[in-house]
Amino acid sequence: MVSDAPESIPNPLDTRILKTPSAAARRAFFYLQECGHLKASVGQSISRQNLQSFLFAVVLDGKGTLSYNGQTHDLESGDCFFIDCRVPHTYRSDDEQPWELTWVYFNGCTTEEYYKLFSAQLPPVFHPVTTTKLVAAVQEMMRLNAETYADTEILTSGLLMSLLTMLLTINSIGEESDTALKSKLKTVLAYIDANFTMDITLDDLSHRFYISKYYLTREFKRAYGETIFQHIIGLRVNYAKRLLRFTDKSVEEISDLCGFNDQSYFSKQFKKSENITCLAFRRRWRE
Repeated sequence: MVSDAPESIPNPLDTRILKTPSAAARRAFFYLQECGHLKASVGQSISRQNLQSFLFAVVLDGKGTLSYNGQTHDLESGDCFFIDCRVPHTYRSDDEQPWELTWVYFNGCTTEEYYKLFSAQLPPVFHPVTTTKLVAAVQEMMRLNAETYADTEILTSGLLMSLLTMLLTINSIGEESDTALKSKLKTVLAYIDANFTMDITLDDLSHRFYISKYYLTREFKRAYGETIFQHIIGLRVNYAKRLLRFTDKSVEEISDLCGFNDQSYFSKQFKKSENITCLAFRRRWRE
């Protein structure tokens, strides 16, 4: 059963490529059945079973759920799933934050044996440190299969084998990527520390550093023990303390210099942080 919420305007992010493998590909290769990139509509739900296929998907943005093999999993940006489509399954986009997916249905050669090895190591839903290489493999399959050439099936088989190899070595890739993630987080942190008086938003950071804002939010807090917002406020309050102690600038001037556009909001955040008003803080350190 497939239930797709109707859309009056075609979604430009809905790209789907369907392929019918040749007899030679069925005998000898890993072969592609479908791949694509979709920005789902609200509540879009798909239920299937007894499908002679294996499905790998990456959640690029938003949220959704996967019901598979008697369990329901909540998924969000950065999560992946790899399932045997002969088993009854349902995946559904969230009502408030519809997900964006990239996926590939495939089969052939020794796919089932690869899947058995994978499922012995990891659950069907997993969250790698980075999805960059996995997404790149699917995107390359989409590019390659947008048109058909004499060697398309052979090259696609090689890409699918590469994808399966990555899935079986995801922990090793994670260790390698963990260093890259830490490096990127340090770069983000250095940028914030140098520009905390500016108007910094998650969208800006996401675009500047090519990272999902949801993934960045989670990993930043995991690495530094505070949210990006808390870190920025802390930097601004510390700067305000220096200005209150060592200059005669007014509270309004200090509020602007620290990046607060609203003096009352600045005063509220300062008192929340220091348990004292700005002027009381100044008097205390000057007496």
